[in-house]
Amino acid sequence: MGCGNSKVLPEASKKSYVSVVQSLVAFSKAHGGDDDEPKKRLEKQRGPWFSTSVKCHQPPSNSQQLIIRDGRQQDKAAKYKDKFDPRVTARYDIKALIGRGSFSRVVRVEHRATRQPFAIKMMEVEAPEGREVCASELAVLQRVSHANVIQLIEVFQFPQRVYMVLELATGGELLDRVVSRGHFTERDATQALRMVLAGVGYLHDLGITHRDLKPENLLYYHPGADSRLLVTDFGLATFGGTSMGTTCGTPEYMAPEVLLRKPYTCAVDMWALGVITYIVLSGSMPFEEDSRTRLYRSIVRGKYSFHGDPWPSVSNLAKDFIQRLLALDSATRLTADQAIRHCWVVTMAASSSVRNLHRSISQNLRQRASRSTSRCASMLSTSTRSLASGYSYSSD
Repeated sequence: MGCGNSKVLPEASKKSYVSVVQSLVAFSKAHGGDDDEPKKRLEKQRGPWFSTSVKCHQPPSNSQQLIIRDGRQQDKAAKYKDKFDPRVTARYDIKALIGRGSFSRVVRVEHRATRQPFAIKMMEVEAPEGREVCASELAVLQRVSHANVIQLIEVFQFPQRVYMVLELATGGELLDRVVSRGHFTERDATQALRMVLAGVGYLHDLGITHRDLKPENLLYYHPGADSRLLVTDFGLATFGGTSMGTTCGTPEYMAPEVLLRKPYTCAVDMWALGVITYIVLSGSMPFEEDSRTRLYRSIVRGKYSFHGDPWPSVSNLAKDFIQRLLALDSATRLTADQAIRHCWVVTMAASSSVRNLHRSISQNLRQRASRSTSRCASMLSTSTRSLASGYSYSSD
């Protein structure tokens, strides 16, 4: 897959610096890519027809691919099964590895008594960094219960590892759904955003700021058209604070006040939702530069435009919604409650064009994926130069 997502963790350590990497889902992932764990992407596995030998092989059928992929996931799950405490495996049958992160492994499981599927996130907590991430996530998940927020089912805590049993979201990421539909309008966008805003508004009412909202962390519960959309991945979330100052998140979605190291509030999540809305309607990023330093300058200046396809066909109400979220002054930015009551969302884009935006979105996603692949190496070399701009980061 080339370069994956880069996440800026809270500044517990300033000894190393994260590299600049791709932040949008590659269009090709929608056509057979592996499932992702919310915090980290899995490397895309090569099919058996990618061979170094001269002999040509026919690609297996879709059903064969699913069997091969599931078999490989089960092999990986078997490696981690021995690491699971017997008290966990006594209740849950480990089925397949579906994701991994710096301090975690996520597996698909079945409850032995009910045969209901779940996900278990196994977190290593011996290292201080792992304990921090785990404690942050648990502090949030143990307090939430909402249809549009991933639900914690139960927790097993041991000295070396913590096992979080979660709802299993099988419907794919937000952008995957947009691409796979074949038809996508502003009305479809508002349907998804209403669910996200309901979840985010609930979190904000509890005093929880997510701090890493992006399309990859918005997952559909099941593949059906009536699926609810879930806010996931609370590794960087914070609870109870009205003013924060830690620099963290995913660079392309960071609000200006975070980059400027100013005290900030849950309004940073609303900025991220403005970026997400821009992407969902166009397949492109509002802020995208060849280096992290230039990226941050564009964000701090609020430098973006509605030029290029499909923006001429996007309604003024949709653009107004984005502009009110991407307001440089966080005090004037829409709150979640105000955003869900915005005319464009309330009317479900009734006055907008019914034009199918799918082709433009897909083309822009493909083009960005291609540019990002070629840019990764050159951008990595600029990461150390970002020190000159006064920003420092801890490694993920």
